[in-house]
Amino acid sequence: MHNANSAPLAARRAGPLKGTAQVPGDKSISQRALILGALAEGETRISGLLESGDVHSTAGALRGFGAELTAEGPGRWRVKGTGVGNWKTPGADLDFGNSGTGSRLVMGAMATTPITATFTGDASLRSRPMARVVAPLEAFGVTYEGQGPKALMPLKLHGAKDAKAITAHVATASAQVKSALLLAALNAKGTSKISQDALTRDHSEKMLAAFGAKITVSPRAEGGEVITVEGPAKLTGCSVEVPRDPSSAAFLMAAALIVPGSEISLPAILLNPRRTGLIQTLLEMGARIEIQNRRSSGGEEIGDLIVRHSDLNGVTVPADRAPSMIDEYPILSVAAAFARGKTVMLGLDELRVKESDRLEAIIAGLKANGVRYSVSGDDLTVEGMTEVPGGGTVTTHLDHRIAMSFLTMGLASQKPVTVDDVTMIATSFPEYQDLMSGLGAVMEAP
Repeated sequence: MHNANSAPLAARRAGPLKGTAQVPGDKSISQRALILGALAEGETRISGLLESGDVHSTAGALRGFGAELTAEGPGRWRVKGTGVGNWKTPGADLDFGNSGTGSRLVMGAMATTPITATFTGDASLRSRPMARVVAPLEAFGVTYEGQGPKALMPLKLHGAKDAKAITAHVATASAQVKSALLLAALNAKGTSKISQDALTRDHSEKMLAAFGAKITVSPRAEGGEVITVEGPAKLTGCSVEVPRDPSSAAFLMAAALIVPGSEISLPAILLNPRRTGLIQTLLEMGARIEIQNRRSSGGEEIGDLIVRHSDLNGVTVPADRAPSMIDEYPILSVAAAFARGKTVMLGLDELRVKESDRLEAIIAGLKANGVRYSVSGDDLTVEGMTEVPGGGTVTTHLDHRIAMSFLTMGLASQKPVTVDDVTMIATSFPEYQDLMSGLGAVMEAP
């Protein structure tokens, strides 16, 4: 996969990183706020929305279903929804760009409305498996035509008529699959029960409750939890304040930890316990991360982070932590390269179905920059080094997290690190280069 208009970028050693960086709004919560606003009756007002390519792609698709979405200023949006079950058949294909979250959640949101829509996206999104989401939706009566056994995009989805509630178990640790089923349940008659073994991101559950859905979450005796949703549901528009994205903050945190003399401040970061696996892991490695002014906003915990350069030590990251940090393994792998000893990351199978095969992309990036590693099945071990050589060029495969992770490596390695393309960073973190430059990072065309 390659972008014909690619823009390579190199990062190199400079002085310490200093200052305060306002990272953008959380992508997961931004996506859900737009989707639930489009399903609700009345008006939803959103502040702090992430203004990124992914979020704008989702907004465009929701307009296709008949919702009114209006940007009123940076991060401030107004959504006038249709009410659950009242979406209309779009007049054109829905192009989700690079947004796996947006496309998969919208598939769930339309699944129990008897309309048809065609989902497509960029080259990266068209290579990602959609069967893992649409196949479970068949229980509601959905039918679809995708490309091949993985149901790749372009994918035509036919929503179910007179859908009935279901009981389903999500065996894979995926907040996207779970959320798609919860959204589908909103227009199904009766009480749907969705269970999962792993505790995945719970933003959908928190926000569904805020919009007025009758939803309960209970622990299962055998582990995990079961979520019940009553349908047909009536959602009512509300105000949503989006906290700042911990997955975006991860790159700045790691950079401050590995660049000598650094000290940075990251205010108002989301601290939902199901999203803080990376912070927990870095603290175990000896990271000096201070959390100040913990507070609550819209049912979500937030806090201000102070991050200082640290001497890191390798640790073993258990597989059951993966759901709380699934997007952060690329940047953890980079931090691990600068730690003493070995860092062992267990149970990374979910990385193989992200924007790229992220596990392979991480391995290739480490190899290109002289970092020792080993792989056993879905487990990755990174051997830390006193000095990381760097000097390599990393193929990003149109994956924004691979790009930002290996640029971070270049800030502390002996030689600069180049990534083959940074255009896709705008899908999640358009301010990235400006924020990094503001802290003192040096990134320039190779």
